[in-house]
Formats: sequence, structure tokens, C-alpha cells
Amino acid sequence: MNIKVIAFDADDTLWVNEPYFRASEERFCELLGEYASQHELERELFKIEIENLALYGYGIKGFVLSMIETALKVSGNTITPDIIEKITDLGKQMLNQPIEILDGVEQVLQAVKDKYRVVVATKGDLLDQERKLKRSGLGDYFHHIEIMSEKDDANYLKLLKHLDIKPEEFLMIGNSLKSDILPVLNIGGHGVHVPYHITWAHEQIEDSIDNERFRSVERITEILNYL
Repeated sequence: MNIKVIAFDADDTLWVNEPYFRASEERFCELLGEYASQHELERELFKIEIENLALYGYGIKGFVLSMIETALKVSGNTITPDIIEKITDLGKQMLNQPIEILDGVEQVLQAVKDKYRVVVATKGDLLDQERKLKRSGLGDYFHHIEIMSEKDDANYLKLLKHLDIKPEEFLMIGNSLKSDILPVLNIGGHGVHVPYHITWAHEQIEDSIDNERFRSVERITEILNYL
């Protein structure tokens, strides 16, 4: 591989993220337990989250607004102000969570930082992602930070144009096959999948990937075997 740029996804690739959403969702279901079962609440919340992606994008703020909308819907607009306050508190708790760097991340960043241009390519709320990167202490490893509204072919091509590289010179590392790997393979880049034990349903795919530019590893440190 003639790689010039290595890009890392942020959430659940560099640091812990999805478990906080799951914990807040469980608490949300407890708060609304008198109106519907946990399964019904989870299904309705997911449906509303997906419907709202075009309006709010990805991230905690959109998640909180979707929880409030779900609460209003399942309660027939009878939800009390104190429940809404508890839902917004869940969001604030998520935003204030300490950053937990995943095992092996700093070892890999230290190994590649002087050999390649290293970037972050993530999606979500701009302010929240910038805050997390700053609090992570990893910022000095990265040549460029790209926060996308959506990880699709077009936005990856824009990133490559900004970096002034060809697709075959780009390697993307991340936990989501849907967002981190498939679009990059589509445009001619390389992808390494580092699965995380929890993945949001919207990011899951069932199809296997058969592509010579694709690798899957169990631990992020295994990436170094291919570089």
C-alpha cells in the first residue's frame, strides 16, 4: 500500500462513546415505563432518531431532542415537566462524561505519527466532537480534523481533495462498516475495520465485504502489522 494519509474515526475507535447512549436509553425507558414497555420505547425512539437525522444530524443534542419527542408521543403529550428535565439532564451527563481512550490507541498513534499524515475523520455535533478531542489529549497527533455531517462517498472525496491525495493513498480506520469502510472502498481507498462490542443499529450492515483493500482486525494495534 502506498499510503500517505491515515484517518481515524473518533467515537468507539479512539474513545468510548456508544455505551453512554445505551445507558441513557435504559434510563429513559425507566422514566417512561408507565407508558410503554422497554422494547416499545426503544423501537419508537430509534424510529424518531432516524427521522430526525436530516434535521439534527448525529450526536447527543439530537438524541436528547428525539427522547423528548418520543416521551411526548408515547404519553399523548401528558409528560410532566420534571420528566423532561430528567431527560435533558441525561444529555448533560453524557456531554460531561470523561473521555476514556480505548486500549492501544496511543500506541498506534505514536507509531504512525512520523510516517504518515494522521487525521481524524468523524461525524456528529461539531462543538461536542471538538470538545471531546480537546479533552482526550490526543490532538497533537493529528494533522487535520474533519467533522462531517454524514460519512458518504462525496464527503470523503471532499476530504481527499482538501488533503491533495489520491484515493489509493488514503487509509480509513474505524468501527463502523457502514460509515468508515464502505464509502472509502467505494471511492478507491483502503479501510481497516476495528469492531467495537456495541454498535448503534443504524451503523450495522449484514453483508460481508470482499475487497482486496479491506482488512478487519480484532484490536487496533494489529493495524501496525499492515503498515
